[in-house]
Amino acid sequence: MDPVRNPYSPGAGTRPPALVGREHEIDAMDVALQRLLLGRDGRSEMLTGLRGVGKTVLLNEFEQLAEARGYFHEHIEVTEEGDLPSRLASAFRRVLLAMDARRRIGERVRRALGVLKAFSIRLPDGPELSIDVEAVHGPADSGDLATDLAGLFVELGEVARDHATGVLITIDELHYVKLPTLEALVMGLHRAAQLRLPITIAAAGLPSLASLTGEAKSYAERMFTFPVVGSLSGEQAREALVVPAADEAVSWSADALERVVEVTRGYPYFLQEFGKQAWDAADGPDAITLDDVERSIPVATAELDDGFFRVRTGRTSNPERAYLRAMAELGPGPVRSAEVAALLAKKTTALGPTRDGLIKKALCYSPRWGEIDFTVPMFDEFMKRWIPDLASVRDAN
Repeated sequence: MDPVRNPYSPGAGTRPPALVGREHEIDAMDVALQRLLLGRDGRSEMLTGLRGVGKTVLLNEFEQLAEARGYFHEHIEVTEEGDLPSRLASAFRRVLLAMDARRRIGERVRRALGVLKAFSIRLPDGPELSIDVEAVHGPADSGDLATDLAGLFVELGEVARDHATGVLITIDELHYVKLPTLEALVMGLHRAAQLRLPITIAAAGLPSLASLTGEAKSYAERMFTFPVVGSLSGEQAREALVVPAADEAVSWSADALERVVEVTRGYPYFLQEFGKQAWDAADGPDAITLDDVERSIPVATAELDDGFFRVRTGRTSNPERAYLRAMAELGPGPVRSAEVAALLAKKTTALGPTRDGLIKKALCYSPRWGEIDFTVPMFDEFMKRWIPDLASVRDAN
């Protein structure tokens, strides 16, 4: 069928599969934003889940909610280096400048920018922010990150409150942040919450993020909810495929739907990719059949292999690839680290650095002590396609 009309293409304007069945999370975020503007407490959300389940899409939805409520918003994506403080400083600067441009706040914003400048100067390896004001020392330049972030959150929150607005910072890939930095972030936000200031964050990360946040501060559970974002149910997956096509007056045959749900296991990113390829393969003019789906499966799989999967293995070493392939041999996971070591004919302790490297690169995580799992759905199947023979990488290391 006409690829121009393909409703599963990125940016097609239809509701992406990742938002199907997420009404509760969206409504809860909207309520929290409204409560903050009224000077009341509002629990934000710490989204956790594997890659490709739609956490980033939900953060984007939260951004739209915030803007509709009159909030100022900035988005941060944490890198593997975990450089959150400097990125927060840059985000706060942009928010303050945007608030001043729209609200003509003037002197109050100049003071907040001065506090931010003092923070950035004191921050080790901090950003060289272009702030044409004198540094205001005291509130956020003690050198203690938790104290200083609290000072920044309060300063920015007070500016927002005094001018009848709010601030939302969305943070993606938060699992890359080290525990002391996460602790400082939670403490800073907690101080703003104590003062009922309209500033908050919504974050997303891998499954390990929830327990890591709990380790950071026990009261984090009172500040956040921790929705687990996973695969869609069969009914939700079918809805994610049927509704966009129906908007273009196209239907799916029942067996075609079941085949896509089966092969994608309901993961939103995969549903979108397989839906896109099935649409392009279909003869049409107004239906997608099982034959169309079967012909599109190799194309969709190749697209995922060359993009979604392989981009995550580009910086892996040979020992890391052998470890991943051994994990795949044991199944989709989670698997025991000792069993991986046995397959590679090595001691578990000898493979510790390799395992830790894969966790640091966010290719794996440890759901429980002594276990390891992929952070990417169906990664075991990809590894078997990419490296069909485990012995080829095992014997090379």
